Amino acid sequence: MSQSLTDALADIRALLLSPQLTRAVAAGRQRGRTPSVARAQLRPVTLRAGTHLQIVTTDGTRPLTRNVAPGPPAEAAVDELLAEPFGNWHVETTDSTVQLRVTKKGAAQLHRSTADRAATAPAGHDRAKQYLLDPDDPLFTAIGASAAKRRQVDAFLRALAATLPDPLPTGPLRVVDLGCGNAYLTFAAYRYLVDAGAEPVVTGVDVRTDQRRRNTALAAELGYADQVTFVAGTIEQAVVDPPPDLVLALHACDTATDDALARAVAWQARWVLAAPCCHHDIAAQLRRQPAPHPYGPLVSAGILRERFADVLTDTLRATLLRAAGYRVDVVEFIDSQHTPRNLLLRARRGGVPDSPAHQRAYAELVDQWNVTPRLQTLLAAGTTSGDTRPPATAVS
Repeated sequence: MSQSLTDALADIRALLLSPQLTRAVAAGRQRGRTPSVARAQLRPVTLRAGTHLQIVTTDGTRPLTRNVAPGPPAEAAVDELLAEPFGNWHVETTDSTVQLRVTKKGAAQLHRSTADRAATAPAGHDRAKQYLLDPDDPLFTAIGASAAKRRQVDAFLRALAATLPDPLPTGPLRVVDLGCGNAYLTFAAYRYLVDAGAEPVVTGVDVRTDQRRRNTALAAELGYADQVTFVAGTIEQAVVDPPPDLVLALHACDTATDDALARAVAWQARWVLAAPCCHHDIAAQLRRQPAPHPYGPLVSAGILRERFADVLTDTLRATLLRAAGYRVDVVEFIDSQHTPRNLLLRARRGGVPDSPAHQRAYAELVDQWNVTPRLQTLLAAGTTSGDTRPPATAVS
């Protein structure tokens, strides 16, 4: 309902200072005005000194966290945020969810609904059972993780847990994340493996030097610098020594996924997790030639051809990995409402009884569609620069 902004902010203030508060987020901007911070998130936290109000603000690059004592300090901090010209407030309590939107005319649109009690369970109640990595872990504060990002992290960690053996191997577990980007999943994998009792030694690889510097600084801030390091380089050329046991390649674009899989095979990595992204290579090859009979209608429309190219590309990747001696599962690792790029190739080396059959199936597919996947070319070429293990048998 519409009401004056002053009255609506007074309602929001009461909720932010209420013992029933579970979470609140302020974002956006009012017409013609810009807040001093891009986003603010508030929630209660339990410290040794008692319950405090944690406020995390970000300017769009790095988060700033402070824990404010109850009473006048919390009231002053809340009043300071309410004075900012945010365009939206989202406040969750144990019994309701309130959303405030400021209209172009400066009025307030306030919407209140009954809270989802499963989502607002008290801290420490069932959270350890719901998440593999505690949502209160300092990592999430450092990376400014939203609830959606925490869900994505948890889905990835569940896929990782399903891939690795139980119990985990003793001794150093060497992990490389190829195309790590901002490395939040790199750090999450390290934290999970430590909690699971492993001894991870993690290397993140990204072509951008600025990402290496940023991620290295964040590793030092989190206290991980001794075990989590970063190098700048391309996936196919970066030097990683000794070779890893576990290879991650999450949303490496187009043939960068093939580069990562080829290095994993050349390293004879024991486990591989790859989330492909942007399948342009095979799609371009399909556009250049007629489809085999009777599959013309399958690729007659552009959107159908693109989707079929996605399926064909990852089918060929999985078949090549099986021919190279890996057991491969192709799974959806997070719901498509979070990202359409939600396919995961989960591979474990060994236990593949019929490699010739996989090679024949692969040969028939590429012959019928007259395509040459980049992964095939890379495996046929053998070891990539920087590899120290002999290459596995490749399909040519």
